[in-house]
Amino acid sequence: MNIRPVKTGIFNEGDDLVAFILRHVKDVPEQSVIVVTSKIVALSERRTVPFTDIESKEKLIRAESEYAVRTKHVWLTIKDGMLGASAGIDESNADGRMILLPKDSFESARILREELCREYGVRDLGILISDSRTIPLRAGVIGIATGYAGFLGIRDYRGKRDLFGRTLEYSRTDIADSLATAATLVMGEGDECQPLGLIDGAPVEFCDQIDPAELHIDIEDDMFTPLFSDISLFRPTETNEADVSNDI
Repeated sequence: MNIRPVKTGIFNEGDDLVAFILRHVKDVPEQSVIVVTSKIVALSERRTVPFTDIESKEKLIRAESEYAVRTKHVWLTIKDGMLGASAGIDESNADGRMILLPKDSFESARILREELCREYGVRDLGILISDSRTIPLRAGVIGIATGYAGFLGIRDYRGKRDLFGRTLEYSRTDIADSLATAATLVMGEGDECQPLGLIDGAPVEFCDQIDPAELHIDIEDDMFTPLFSDISLFRPTETNEADVSNDI
């Protein structure tokens, strides 16, 4: 598998994302995966809010979250079924604004794939929208797929046998997040200005339709839930999304 980060200029809010990709990625072979950071997808959708003060930011975090709880350093949130910090709202490389996650990363990936397949003249093309996350008890960030299209996001080994004939009961490989992590490693997190990546030779199964819920685990069934048993996660009902929608 080869991953090539793509150096670009600065992507500005409201820029045409398809035109931006076509300008910087000239050749896309069949069975490639294009990685696009969630930040430039959000910028293309004008999903930003000016930063004014901490109180307004916290109100926005609660409005963007399904669950949220304040921790020592950040708000720990669940957004789009994923655990993360501050509902994915980011101020880095944002020039004084707060950049939200795309409204629907899976739908954004689907639309991008449709348009880019036509522009590049390919059939088997994956689109992966990436973000970064920390994981419990580990320093630093890894990549995560906020949305994807064109390939199956998980490889299921359940019911198959291991080397010694034992039937596997739980084993699955998270393809989408694994690709996002590999791409994050080479694309960078600072001033590299590499918001695009091109992966070829990825061990994925390309397809036209995917299930956005294929990686999802209900919080009641997650193996890490007992670690948070003493934290009262709450629905942010005191803040309505409509209260901030006029700024987005």
